[in-house]
Amino acid sequence: MKIKQATREFESWLGKTIKLVPEDLTFKHRQMMADPFFFFRATFYRWCQVWLEECRPLAHAATTSAVGDLHLENFGTWRDAEGRLVWGVNDFDEAHPMAFTNDLVRLTVSAFLAADSGPAFEIKRPAICRGILRGYHDNLKKGGEPYVLMEKHPLLREMAVQDLRQPPQFWQRMDAKTATVAAKEVPSSARIAIDSISPDIHLEMRIVRTPKGLGSLGRQRFLAMGKWEGGMIAREAKAVAPSSLLWAEGRKPTRGNPYLDKTVRSAVRCQDPFYETRKGWLVRRLAPDCSRIDLAELSHHHDRALLLRCMGGETANIHLGGKKARRRILKDLEEMPEDWLQRAAEKLHNRCLADWEKFRGA
Repeated sequence: MKIKQATREFESWLGKTIKLVPEDLTFKHRQMMADPFFFFRATFYRWCQVWLEECRPLAHAATTSAVGDLHLENFGTWRDAEGRLVWGVNDFDEAHPMAFTNDLVRLTVSAFLAADSGPAFEIKRPAICRGILRGYHDNLKKGGEPYVLMEKHPLLREMAVQDLRQPPQFWQRMDAKTATVAAKEVPSSARIAIDSISPDIHLEMRIVRTPKGLGSLGRQRFLAMGKWEGGMIAREAKAVAPSSLLWAEGRKPTRGNPYLDKTVRSAVRCQDPFYETRKGWLVRRLAPDCSRIDLAELSHHHDRALLLRCMGGETANIHLGGKKARRRILKDLEEMPEDWLQRAAEKLHNRCLADWEKFRGA
C-alpha cells in the first residue's frame, strides 16, 4: 500500500469512531510535507504497517505495555500529588500492548531524524543507540525509577525550567491561540471532562479549539483558559481514539482506547493527578511546568547522550507495567545481536524518508 492510500484509508477508518476536523487534517498534511521529522510524528499508522513488514522478528519479541508512538517530543514535565516536578513520557494516545522493541526502535529513528536536521541535535547514530539501550537496560534491571527533578537529574531540571518555559512566555503563547469557541460548539462531554479537573466548576474560562500536535492532529481538541485566585490556569481536552495498530492489523476500531489509562497507571511513575480520561476525552492540566518539551527545547540540552539515556530509562519505566515483563525482556535482550537496534532503526529510517519523498511528490 502506498503512503497516500494508507493515509486516506486510515483517516476513513478513524472517522468511523471519532469526529474529525477537515481543516485540521489539511493543515496536518501540509506539515507532513514540510519536514521528515514532522512526517514521522504524524504517521504512526504508517509506522505500524512498515514495522510489521520490515521488522517481523522484532515485532514478536516479548510483549508489554507500550507507548506505541514514542519519539523525542513525547516527553514532558508535570507536578505530582506532592507538588514535585517530574519528567517523563506525557503522551499515551497510541498506547497498546506491543513488543518492547517497538518503542525502542521508534525512539531511535526519531533521534536519527533529529540528528539529520543539522547541528541543533548533533549526535552520531552509534551513540544514539548506546545511550537509549544503556538507559533502558539499567533502569529495567533495577526495577525502574521515576525521574523526580528535585534532588536528582540537574540537567533535566535545567531543561525543564529554561527560558522558553517561563510563565510570561508560556501564557503569551497560550493566549495567542485561535479564536474563542462559542459555547454551543464545545461538546457537553468535553466541557464536563474539563470541569472534572478544574478547581471551580463555576469558573468562567475562555475555550479555544487548538490544532495542536501532529499524531493527533485532526481530532477535536479544546483548550480552556481562565484566571483563578490571582493567576492563570489552563485545562486541555482531547478526543480519545483507538490505537492505529488496530487499523494496521485490519481490525475494527474500538470505542476510545482502553489501554491508555492502563498503561499510565501500571507504569513505574509519579502520577500526574490531573491526567485522566473522562467521557471519551483525555483531560490534563497545562502550565509552564506541565507540558511537552519540543525539539527546539531539547536542542538546548548539551549532553544529548545523557538525555537519550534518560529517555531509554523512562521507556523501561513504562514497560515495567507489563505483567512479568522485566524477566522476559531481559532474556530477549541477552539473546539479541549487539547491533540489533541500529540495524532496525536504519531500516525504518530509510523507509520513513522514502515515504516522505513519495508523499511530497504526490
